[in-house]
Amino acid sequence: MSLLVIGLSHHTAPLAVLEALSEHPDRAEAIASSVLGSATATETVVLSTCNRLEVYAAVPAFHPAVAAIGEALAIAAGIEAPASARPPAELPPSDPRSALAARAEALADHLYVRYDDAAVAHAFTVACGLDSMAVGEAQILGQMRDALSGAQGRGQVGESLNALFQGALRVGKRAHTETEIDQHSVSLVQIALEEAASVLGPLHGASAAIVGAGGMSGLAAATTRRQGIDALTIVNRTPERAERLAAATSGAARPWSELADVVAESDLVISCTGAVGHVITADLLAESAARRGGRPQFVVDLALPRDVEPADSWQRAIPGVTLVDLQALGLLLEGRADTTEVVRVRELVTGEVADYLTRRMEKSVAPTVAALRARAADLVATEMDRLDQRLPGLDETTRAEVALAVHRIVEKLLHTPTMRVKEFAMEGTGDDYAAALRELFDLEPKDVANVSAPPKRAQP
Repeated sequence: MSLLVIGLSHHTAPLAVLEALSEHPDRAEAIASSVLGSATATETVVLSTCNRLEVYAAVPAFHPAVAAIGEALAIAAGIEAPASARPPAELPPSDPRSALAARAEALADHLYVRYDDAAVAHAFTVACGLDSMAVGEAQILGQMRDALSGAQGRGQVGESLNALFQGALRVGKRAHTETEIDQHSVSLVQIALEEAASVLGPLHGASAAIVGAGGMSGLAAATTRRQGIDALTIVNRTPERAERLAAATSGAARPWSELADVVAESDLVISCTGAVGHVITADLLAESAARRGGRPQFVVDLALPRDVEPADSWQRAIPGVTLVDLQALGLLLEGRADTTEVVRVRELVTGEVADYLTRRMEKSVAPTVAALRARAADLVATEMDRLDQRLPGLDETTRAEVALAVHRIVEKLLHTPTMRVKEFAMEGTGDDYAAALRELFDLEPKDVANVSAPPKRAQP
């Protein structure tokens, strides 16, 4: 079974494409069910965040799985497959891009494919925050943990992806505890506030509104407050959540019905609700601008799908209003991560990937090695039984010495093939060597058993 990752992120897809894929709250479950239902994967985990959508799968064959995952992503994006398209499981080996294009032509140019060793390296890199828009951010660790937990709860994960994600989470934790990547990374909210200060001037004494009360909204509220904002207002559809966040950040909660008034009264507006559809329209911003009498206003849209109607869809420019979204913030973040710390984390990832692949390759031949040793142990036991029948009067001390000598001979005979199969596994040819051993010794790896411990010398 091999590992496969297919996805798209802010690196490969424009915000509009990511937005189309984010409009369905249950998309992760739907994609996973579609992939597993195609019978081209035995395990799957879907990692879905505002800046990426990735399908991790354990697959027996590469090309059918690529086609099936491409189809699932196309369905999630609302793209219909051609009527003439064949089921993914029936596709012959071909260029994976062709398989993708047949079902997801609109997505094919934005998708990346990582297979086997590259899939492991990608998962570890993502977990460390190196692939994030805000390089080094730690939020991705929680998102990967939630994705794994959800898939486990639905019975969609087995040994392969459990090992991959647990390894990735461990490496990600190491990156944040053993390096200073956290201290040097610049968050989306921080870069947004820097841009706001360039438009509004010093934020001390300015007023801010946070629309939404989820995790990102909480981060935005806390970061904004640390910047010295004078008045902080929280607006959310669920009043209780708004009140909790307001209490935690020394802000004030306002009801959702007062959203237009709150926007008009705020110099800085940060929105991240997770709603489908725009909660702040161009008309609302225009009304706010009119009420503000030309005073500048900075609006940050951290949501996907977008909370704020995009500027390119406004009928006319709105005087005094500056709007930035995730795509604009991503461009501003490019090159902002501390190079020294990024290099340290990349070196950590490289070492961990090598260790993981070593363990995995050794494990791939372990059943054959165990079966070989089990067969040898059975033969030793059989011959010792025959010795007991032929020499029933053999004393325990002598019998133990014979058993130990036979065990040593067997160990020496097995040492070279055992070491060779592990060496070949490291070189990527272990499967062929293991298959030869199974044929030569008529082994059944499914009946794995450990070799018995060496017999102890009898005490005189």
